[in-house]
Amino acid sequence: MAKTEAPVGAQEWVPPEPRSLDDLKEAAADCEGCELFADATQTVFGRGAPHAKVVFVGEQPGDVEDQKGLPFVGPAGRLLREAVDDASLDPADLWITNAVKHFRFELRGKRRIHQNPGPAHITACRPWLVAEFSLLQPELVVILGATAGRALLGPSFRVTQQRGKLMPWPASAQHPEDFPVAEIQALATIHPSAVLRADDRETAYRGLVDDLKIAASAVK
Repeated sequence: MAKTEAPVGAQEWVPPEPRSLDDLKEAAADCEGCELFADATQTVFGRGAPHAKVVFVGEQPGDVEDQKGLPFVGPAGRLLREAVDDASLDPADLWITNAVKHFRFELRGKRRIHQNPGPAHITACRPWLVAEFSLLQPELVVILGATAGRALLGPSFRVTQQRGKLMPWPASAQHPEDFPVAEIQALATIHPSAVLRADDRETAYRGLVDDLKIAASAVK
């Protein structure tokens, strides 16, 4: 797909009746729903428990995730695992995924510099999220950061205004009709990469853990 073309979207690559998350992951490996597939190493699909109570949704894979083919395995992922432990969330009850499944970057010399995915990329990749949720049927969605928030709750989402609050979902979603799941809860917080960038990392980390403690209490 030429980079000047509008994304066709992932829908034609999503199996009409996937039997499992493994079916979705296998199909997603061939996705060409937007131009990001051309430069990325591979599709980075979600991972975790197939009957997860809690689904974490981040922005997109980073450089390390793109190379390894797994979400949240770089520095932000390590920090997230620490925060999950400190919040007493059971890792066996989690599924971790991203709103966009390919790494968007700008090449500077030999370095690949992260670039935020645009609205067109979020829209193109949306069918994968819809399919994931239709199989998972979780109790709670944890939204990590602004991009994931806009992908699920719409362009008016603001982390600073909505973090740490339990919300009905998908009733509060931008397009609730897209998500064939029973009404569950959502909770927004900062992306773990924001903790790594913070001037006061300790305070930022405590804030993330406090938000995840609310999530933990919601699924007990």
